[in-house]
Amino acid sequence: MRAAGGVVVRDAPQGSVEVAVVHRPRYDDWSLPKGKLKPGEEAEHGALREVEEETGFRCELGPELEPASYVDRKGRQKHVRWWLMRPVDGRFEPNDEVDRLRWMTPEEVLGLLDYPHDRALVRAAAGSNIRPFG
Repeated sequence: MRAAGGVVVRDAPQGSVEVAVVHRPRYDDWSLPKGKLKPGEEAEHGALREVEEETGFRCELGPELEPASYVDRKGRQKHVRWWLMRPVDGRFEPNDEVDRLRWMTPEEVLGLLDYPHDRALVRAAAGSNIRPFG
């Protein structure tokens, strides 16, 4: 299964950054926004679409991050392409798929995320350059 998503970051007080994490009530988990690509959909477009659907924020793409491959809850092999993203407009509205969104420092996010592949992605982004937008 092909999927795509984003590590969505925004500037925070004292020159730090915050990362968006979402809570999915169906799974009762905290994760980074992502989702399955539609047939024939380009990964970049799918990542932007999925992030907007889950967070309410239209974003701009930053650099592509390391992809992740893992077996999902249904036993399917999932390959996710990731991008660093910055919101340009929008706002979060709870929905059936995502009922909560939190903005947190990368360190705080590591303690909340439920999946090792999401934590590894945030660590890698924070360790390289989580400020790709100037």
